[in-house]
Amino acid sequence: MSRAERLLELMQCLRRHRHPVSGQALAAELGVSLRTLYRDIASLQAQGAHIQGEPGLGYVLQPGFLLPPLMFAAGELEALMLGARWVMKRTDADLARDAQNALAKIAAVLPTDLRQSLHDSALLIGPADMLAGGEDYLPLLREAIRRERKVSIRYRDEKGRESERVIWPFVLGYFESMRMVGAWCERRDALRHFRVDRIMGLTPIDERYPARRLALLKQWREEHGIPVTP
Repeated sequence: MSRAERLLELMQCLRRHRHPVSGQALAAELGVSLRTLYRDIASLQAQGAHIQGEPGLGYVLQPGFLLPPLMFAAGELEALMLGARWVMKRTDADLARDAQNALAKIAAVLPTDLRQSLHDSALLIGPADMLAGGEDYLPLLREAIRRERKVSIRYRDEKGRESERVIWPFVLGYFESMRMVGAWCERRDALRHFRVDRIMGLTPIDERYPARRLALLKQWREEHGIPVTP
């Protein structure tokens, strides 16, 4: 591989590791010598990459570094377009607009031929089932999840019984015909799932819930036997 390709691959390696990774491990992954690896890291740092670390301690890529236009493979572009099209058809208006904006930003930095192939993808998303409702609450729930804030909801269960609850939302699942929010329920003092279409009213509470979102997500995964995504 050329040096330019190797530098891009090194950036990808660093992106895959959330914690410091040794130079030996990076060199082995790239199939280069340690001396070459150290030279490549120095080159990336000189170009503005926020790579922290030094020989013997390991390296980690800090957020905030923007790469110049990338040479995506055809399959990678198809995956991006297919995912964005799913979001635009299966979520709510706000998230659909965000997906369109993300594609526009990606297309803006692509060479002309790759930009055209992004929009010419032959992979399509079929028509969505009629959603049950509650789409207006999705942006509020996403905001509460991002900020780790409580919300008050008026909820109607499958038997039509209504109740008032304060919940700590930490995950939002998008399915073909419904949306499900996972949250800690103060009324039940336990993790619960709530169908968004059964939420009759929702009020954000500007109060951080005492647990961390990732801790609640970890507990939820363990209780349901869901493996952690790498």
